[in-house]
Amino acid sequence: MQYLDFEKPIADLERKIEELSNLTIADDDVLSPEIKRLKKRVEELRTSIFSNLTRWQKVQLARHPDRPYTLDYIYSITENFMELHGDRYHSDDKAIVGGLATIDGRSVMIMGHQKGRDTQSRQHRRFGMANPEGYRKAYRLMKLAEKFDIPVITLLDTPGAYPGLEAEERGQAEAIAKNLKMMATLKVPIVTVVIGEGASGGAIGIGMGNEVYMMENTWYSVISPESCSSILWKTWDYKEQAAAVLRLTAEDLEGLNIIDGIIKEPLGGAHRDPDSSAAAVKRQLLTSLKRLKKMKPETLVEKRIEKYSKMGEWEKRATAKSGKSKTNAK
Repeated sequence: MQYLDFEKPIADLERKIEELSNLTIADDDVLSPEIKRLKKRVEELRTSIFSNLTRWQKVQLARHPDRPYTLDYIYSITENFMELHGDRYHSDDKAIVGGLATIDGRSVMIMGHQKGRDTQSRQHRRFGMANPEGYRKAYRLMKLAEKFDIPVITLLDTPGAYPGLEAEERGQAEAIAKNLKMMATLKVPIVTVVIGEGASGGAIGIGMGNEVYMMENTWYSVISPESCSSILWKTWDYKEQAAAVLRLTAEDLEGLNIIDGIIKEPLGGAHRDPDSSAAAVKRQLLTSLKRLKKMKPETLVEKRIEKYSKMGEWEKRATAKSGKSKTNAK
């Protein structure tokens, strides 16, 4: 288990517990009380730390290398998953995976960004950053789902769309824009869950859902804290301040009515108990699908368009000298 910087006090205590547990002392009564005391202290410390996380610390948790990825969730919550490949134009993008599956016997088309666990797989998946063919593959799978009246589930976990020259040459912006246009009018339910990072067009390119949820320790924003810091301060050194002002956590976005709810994680993050994390995601998906399945296709489209049209607030006020109105976004 890897520990983040702010988890160092917990790591120190857990190492002491492990050292004591490995001691060979005949009289177990000597060690047991101390181990029990340290375990209680660990739980108290973990509760204290994770009850007061900063926005930047939540960004770090969303990037934890042990955190469950899309395929982990797919194999945990679905049955009979059959991955579908290729965009029928260029190639098969490994940064977005998807296919047909069932959840408790209900057919779904499920897809999401996929990262890697080691150096080789991270390069293979490009750290979850999709090329245009990834979004075109997602487009093809969603239209296939619409054809057979199958609901769509998308799982978001990307630091952004791939920024390489070849991606721009093959129409990165056009591929994402085309997906948004298509998802706005797709005639089947779309449920989206942010399971890690949700950055910019790379995330929204498969994330325009009827219902959108975020796991507790994830982030969702038009830009990453590092990129925001580099633009505003010309350095990454102010990434913590950038994270604070971006208001990118699940609590922030629920308050802004950008998302429909928060899926709780185990204390310490989803990687601490992947099985219970997957179970929580599955419960929310089943609840949402049951609710959305009752709606007619026209209603699904209407409500989806209305949902995104209502995002953002503006106020108009007259300036003192000219009397002209001034519009401010909130």
